[in-house]
Formats: sequence, C-alpha cells, structure tokens
Amino acid sequence: MTADETADQTPSPSAPERALALLRAELGARVDTSPASLEAARADKSGHAAEGLPLAVVHAASVSDVQAVMRIATATRTPVVPRGAGTGLAGGANTGGGEISLSVRGMDRVLEVRPDDLLAVVEPGILNADLNAQLEPHGVWWAPDPASRAISTVGGNIATGAGGLLCAKYGVVRDAVLGVDLVLADGRLLHLGHRSVKGVTGLDLTSLVIGSEGTLGVVVGATLKLRRLVEGERVTLTALFEGVRAAAVASAAVTASGIQPAIMELMDATSLAAVHRLLSLPAPVAGAAQLTVQTDGPVAVDEARAVAEVLRAAGGTVTVAADAAEGEALLAVRRAMHPAMETLGTTLIEDVSVPRSALPDMFDEIARIEREFGLVIPAVAHAGDGNLHPNFVFEGPEVPPIVWQAAEELFRAALALGGTLTGEHGIGVLKRRWLADELGDDQWTLQRDIARVFDPLGILNPGKVFAP
Repeated sequence: MTADETADQTPSPSAPERALALLRAELGARVDTSPASLEAARADKSGHAAEGLPLAVVHAASVSDVQAVMRIATATRTPVVPRGAGTGLAGGANTGGGEISLSVRGMDRVLEVRPDDLLAVVEPGILNADLNAQLEPHGVWWAPDPASRAISTVGGNIATGAGGLLCAKYGVVRDAVLGVDLVLADGRLLHLGHRSVKGVTGLDLTSLVIGSEGTLGVVVGATLKLRRLVEGERVTLTALFEGVRAAAVASAAVTASGIQPAIMELMDATSLAAVHRLLSLPAPVAGAAQLTVQTDGPVAVDEARAVAEVLRAAGGTVTVAADAAEGEALLAVRRAMHPAMETLGTTLIEDVSVPRSALPDMFDEIARIEREFGLVIPAVAHAGDGNLHPNFVFEGPEVPPIVWQAAEELFRAALALGGTLTGEHGIGVLKRRWLADELGDDQWTLQRDIARVFDPLGILNPGKVFAP
C-alpha cells in the first residue's frame, strides 16, 4: 500500500473534534474542557440540567473572542449557548452534549460613564450590584434590581428581561437599556440602539434582543440608561395580614390610591415562616402574610404615612422602620426568599404575571391548585407590578409529574386572568412547551421565523424558547 493510499485510510476528524481543535488553535487557554467546568455549565439555579456534557467552556475576555467562537461554530455547525453567571431559573443557559458554553462572565468592565448624559457603557459579565457600586461615586445608578443582584450579570438581566424589587416605580431592564452590541451567529458585530434620549430610526432591534435569551445573538456590550441617585429619605414599612388574599387586596388598594412606592413585596405565610427560620428571627403569627413597602425621594415620609393608612384600613398591622438600617433588615427578609426555599427541599421557582387588580384572584388560584394536587406552593410577589413567584417544593433531583401538572394548571390560570407565563425569568427550557398557548400559533411561528433571520443555521441556544 502506498503512502497516499495509507493517508486516504486516515479517518477525518468529526465536526466536534474539528470545532474543538479550531477553538484551541484560536483561543488557547480560554478553552476549558475540565470535567468540573463542563459539569457546571450543564445547569443553573433552576435545578434543571441539560443532557450530556458540553464540548467545551470558552471563557471569553473580549468581543474578538466571542466573534472567533461564533465564526468557528458556524463553520463547523456547532451549537453555542451564551452564559453569564449561571443564575437563571428557566434553564436558558444550560449547555448540553456537543454544545459550546460561551461564557462572557469575564467581560465585566465598565467602559464609560457619562453622568451628564445619564448613560454608561458596560460589558455583559459585570454583576448588577458591582455596577451600581461603581456608578455611585458618579451620583447615578442603574435601576433594575433583581433579588439576585449580588450574583446575576447585566448581560443575564438583558437576556431574560429581568425586573426586581424596584421595578414598580423605576421600570424593568427593557426601560433601562438604550442599545446593545450583538455578535451574530456568523461572527458579525452589530451596534444596535443609540446614545440619545430619543431614537426611532428603523425597527427597534434593541428591544427585540432584550428578553431573547441568547437565541438571536451574543450580547457583548450594553449602553445603559441611568438615573440620578435618589435624593431624600427612604422609609420602609411592613404590614401583617391574616392571610395572603387580604395582603393582595391591600396591595391592590395601594396601587389604586395613586401612591407609587419604590418597593411593594408580598410574602405568603409559608415563605415568610421559612425565611424567619433561616434568619433565626422570631416566628411570625401562624398563617400571616406580609407586605413590605418602601417609599423614597423628597416626599418619602408623607407617602409612607399615606401607604400605612391604606394598609391599616385594609386590616394590616403596620410597623415602620425606625431608620435606614432597620429598613434594610426588613428588605433582607424578602431577599432571603430563595435560600429559605432551598431549606425546604428541591424547588422549582416559577414566575407568572397578572394585572395588579388580579393578584387576589391569582392567589386564590394558587390555593385551589394546592388543594387539588395536595401540594404546598409557597409564593411571593412583586405586588407593585403583579409578578408572582410560586415555588413548588419536592424531594429528589427530578421534578415529579404531579408538580408539572400543577405548574401547567398555574400557567393556565395566569393566562385566564389576562396574565403571562413569565414576568422576568424567561422561557428557557422549562416553559417552552406552553409558549404557543400564550402567543397563539401564528405569533409563535412568526417569532421562530424572526429568530431564523438572525440565526439561519439554528446554532444559537438550540432547544430553548422556540423549540417544539
């Protein structure tokens, strides 16, 4: 046999092998195939894990790194899953067998701050809380305030369209982003949006990208809309009610009164008791639900007084924090919700939104589902905007079928009340089977078609959001 004939017998490298070789040649040590990193990239905070191990985790440090990954991925038809801190709750950044986990967590710089224009330009991997710590000396802040602000990234906030405790007054991520820098599936870089207060040239592709969960491209930069630091006081108060429905009725009464609190959070009896145990606080009154409200700005004291009157008229027992430190301690109770749920077992943390006037009815629906399925479903809500987070607690790593049945009933109840499947966590893997129920077949198809314009080969975050 000749040398040429021997060469012809040499197997050609598979597409994954070729992709990995090209990644290593281009990015060197940024390509991580350690077992621990591959395993970590499979899951997020939802508890759901993708099947199989990723091909590699690429720790991007620059826009050019991301572009290189996407060019290689397109050439080899290799799926790519963009990822930040991995704190998602819908499986949207989980990376499975043969896929590249493209981490932008290391791209965490603040590139520019313009207090005069109330904008900042940042990389996607910066943590939400770290961003505001760096903005504070400039007298400005970025308003989105998820409960996970200490561990979630700005890029992840943009990917899921996150909200948080302050969104009732200050808006969600969609209200606080002027533009994004987006790397497409083939490696091209787009600069979407604008730096001006107004800008309506062409279609609003920035808004299209917000909440798209990595299915349209990889966000590698963002121009953020800032606010001046709030002047005046912050007043925090809590109100205890005999049950969660009474607390929901009271929150709706605050909204109807025209008062605009910065924060209005509701915790049902089970979640409140769990947090008190976690934080070693005295046990709350059995069955009691709690509203936590914060007012801010020059009229914070007057607004807090008015809120307290509304809550007392609705049957609440009101406590007003004596100072800022006590106010932060009250808010810490709400922020400890997720760690407290983890003490009860494995948790499926859900996320539906309804019109604010429908909050009492939605809590009635949760109580009905608890009775019908024999489950306990602790729930909290951003009561100021109607976003609820019911928690399904169970034993073992896998979600039992009865929990999915109850979750489906929950989703359908929210839709029947004029609500939506998700207010801020996104669709990811966990909710994709119900997406067409909310959108309708025509809109679901149209949205899938739009995604294919951005990603013709379907290599960006496959199996998420629009997958059948």
